[in-house]
Amino acid sequence: MSEFAARREQLLQAMGEGVALFPSAPVALRNHDVGHPYRQDSDLYYLTGLDEPESLLLLTNQHEEHRVVLFVRPKKREREIWDGPRAGLEGAVADFGADVAFPIEELAEKLPDYLGNVERLHYRLAQNREADAIVFDCLNHLRRGGRRGVNAPETVIDSAMHLHEMRLRKSADEIATMRKAAAITREAHLRAMQLARPGIHEYEIDAELLHVFRKHGSERAAYESIVGSGPNATILHYRAGNRVLDDGELLLIDAGCEYDYYASDVTRTFPVNGTFSAEQRAIYAIVLRAQKASIDAVTTGATLDEIHQRAVRSITEGLVDLGLLDGECDTLIEEKKYEPFYMHRTSHWLGMDVHDVGHYFVAGEQRPLEPGFVLTVEPGIYIATDAESVDERWRGIGVRIEDDVLVTAGAADVLSEGIPKEIDEVEAACA
Repeated sequence: MSEFAARREQLLQAMGEGVALFPSAPVALRNHDVGHPYRQDSDLYYLTGLDEPESLLLLTNQHEEHRVVLFVRPKKREREIWDGPRAGLEGAVADFGADVAFPIEELAEKLPDYLGNVERLHYRLAQNREADAIVFDCLNHLRRGGRRGVNAPETVIDSAMHLHEMRLRKSADEIATMRKAAAITREAHLRAMQLARPGIHEYEIDAELLHVFRKHGSERAAYESIVGSGPNATILHYRAGNRVLDDGELLLIDAGCEYDYYASDVTRTFPVNGTFSAEQRAIYAIVLRAQKASIDAVTTGATLDEIHQRAVRSITEGLVDLGLLDGECDTLIEEKKYEPFYMHRTSHWLGMDVHDVGHYFVAGEQRPLEPGFVLTVEPGIYIATDAESVDERWRGIGVRIEDDVLVTAGAADVLSEGIPKEIDEVEAACA
């Protein structure tokens, strides 16, 4: 709890005067009274560790005794029989650091007491419609109270302005948690390499990934796994289907677990039968070389565009060497001739969310990397089955290699290190 308390204090210092509100993620119904698996809003969890629905955190420097206020579900025996224990008002104070707690049903009634005569409201609009309605009603109520000497906030500031900058910079504890998530993901990818063989289905591999995640304490997958065999490996966001793995094909797996609310995001590509063909090996070697060059570029002060351009140049040079592109490398890059084969960016932020928060541009310029940032590095080559511009022997080959990388004051720290990606290591793991 000390980490959550320190985050709240840091945010309170950054925001100064005003009130900040952080509502819980809404419950999503699958049908009737059956809900989808619940996951707390990342911002609220980051500040409290509370994973219960129907809750809201209020932070303020303008109330001496109530700087941290939680609205939660009260303990209710008849509901806890069905849904499990609740923290309740007592637990919100004793276990989650609130100065005071109120029933969530009283939010609309209590909120004007905290927002009255406050100049600035820190709140993320248009993300939670139910919470928006309560906040809007409160503001309208306060605006009608001017004659009584009570005024509504004049300024609404996106609560992400300060908080997401904090989340972008990972603490030592966060890095340790992400390293654990990557270690579990390593076990899952290794298991997939051992299990995959001609004749089994993509969904069997997907099920094994989830089994390994949960076996090692992961709460859930960080995102829906991509398990694409053969031509499906050339579809960027393909979801595991019922296609049967075939001899001589590649299997691309983009999968990562979530551990204690922190994501991993790893991609490996390997031969279904355990041995790369000559063409597969050639494409794979290009992607691996590009990924290594891009990871080498992950240094303090570098930008994500510089990392991406390192991958683009390496891949373009490799495609020229294989005869899949024809021309001078600089011209091919300038004219984006590589895009039919490599059409996505190389990196994104990683943290509590797989595509994590934090601005990519600051004052209109590419953001320089700082120690504590975590990003993915994931170049790839995808040759569609209908790519008539290339020889048929290359068609249907899709390769992506992705790792989770921590920016340090020195060399990049690959959190997902140890998941085989050298050609001989991959073939050995498959064997």
